Amino acid sequence: MESTKSSFPNPYFFVGVGGSGMMPLAMILAGRGAAVSGSDRSLDQARLPAKFEALRALGIDLFPQDGSGIVSADQIVVASAAIEATVADIVAADAVGAKRLSRAQLLADLFNASDLPIGVAGTSGKSTVTGMIGWILHATGRDPTVMNGAVMKNFAAPQAPFASALVGGGAAFVSEVDESDGSIALYAPKIAVLNNVSLDHKSLEELRALFGDFAGKAETVILNIGDEETAALAAALPRAPVTFAIEAAADLAAANLAPEPFAIAFDLVADGETHRVRLSVPGRHNVSNALAAIGAARAAGVPLADAIAAVAGFTGLKRRFELVGEASGVAVIDDFGHNPDKIAATLDTLHAFPGRLLVLFQPHGYGPLKVMRHALVAMFREKLGPDDILVLPDPVYQGGTVTREVTSADLIADIGGLSRHIPDRAEAAAALVAEARPGDRVIVMGARDDTLSQLAADMLTQIGRRLV
Repeated sequence: MESTKSSFPNPYFFVGVGGSGMMPLAMILAGRGAAVSGSDRSLDQARLPAKFEALRALGIDLFPQDGSGIVSADQIVVASAAIEATVADIVAADAVGAKRLSRAQLLADLFNASDLPIGVAGTSGKSTVTGMIGWILHATGRDPTVMNGAVMKNFAAPQAPFASALVGGGAAFVSEVDESDGSIALYAPKIAVLNNVSLDHKSLEELRALFGDFAGKAETVILNIGDEETAALAAALPRAPVTFAIEAAADLAAANLAPEPFAIAFDLVADGETHRVRLSVPGRHNVSNALAAIGAARAAGVPLADAIAAVAGFTGLKRRFELVGEASGVAVIDDFGHNPDKIAATLDTLHAFPGRLLVLFQPHGYGPLKVMRHALVAMFREKLGPDDILVLPDPVYQGGTVTREVTSADLIADIGGLSRHIPDRAEAAAALVAEARPGDRVIVMGARDDTLSQLAADMLTQIGRRLV
């Protein structure tokens, strides 16, 4: 695709431009020469100022979310599905007759128009696999464009602190694709990665149909046969997938895992040969993610040895098992875990080494909490150790109408043990700070709320002061 202004004759206005799915898309458009502006509720509330300074540095104009930035029918107004029709910017867009696109529609248009669209799907691991593929392609000179929902540490720099996107001139457009709103149906990948299928936002029946249709469009499918639900989809595909699995027969298989606190090594068996791989990110789940990324990179033309060498240099994503720091023998970790599989993977990774876990989990909405209630309860009952402490504040709420049928209190009542519901998040954090002792690991978990990272940093500071 041409990186000139003539490719984008209309200006774009992003409603909620600071969102994790919106910001990288705005960055890609700006990087390709489009005129981009936007608004955000967090900007109006003076939250996360560094993020908005980074957007301004890219030439993106920012406006209050009061409709003042939308003044012309020539503008294309982009909004996520979560933005309600009563928001002033949407009212203004309707008033001037501006064309409207959902975030997913715009991303799918860019993705499908690329020469080599590589889509990463699955309930868990999408952002990490997307980052790994992007890094492998970048490190091997393929100059990809990458659209991610998280900041990729490899591409972050003082002048690009919020590197959730990479704008390249090569053929590949690598993007995670979202099943939660059904928009996965909009994408037409040439290479499709399918990590896993489990409960998050939709029923398993809906997920099977969405993921199966997505994979069926691709010329090459990279599929995790170590996941029962995903393996079941393989039989229905029009052509045989490239398979990957841990400790099972597959085209790309991992064996002899050697975990470290913040890294992991394993044997990669492919084409009858064995290669020792060491990742700079921890956990069994990241071995699976690396297999997926290596499979996709090979399908994109990267030799296996080059892909292995590159993935070893992948340093991870912000808020994916990110060590914030250590104070007086207490480690604080910031993590995006918010569904049963993601949280379980983090707890398993931590339990491979000694030390009590103090977990603050902020559910990412009342709707998801209702869908995942029983699966979350079962997971926490199984994965928490007898001395671990779990504290749940109330779920994320950022305005709008919402039905509060299931609450954090309901979840805690079902989990029992050393779990507590403390409605106010600051008080929940303070309770864990007061409890922390040398040897503990404190984990701050949740999605859809960028201020959790600041909370984790503040907790580290407070623990250091208390245990001095």
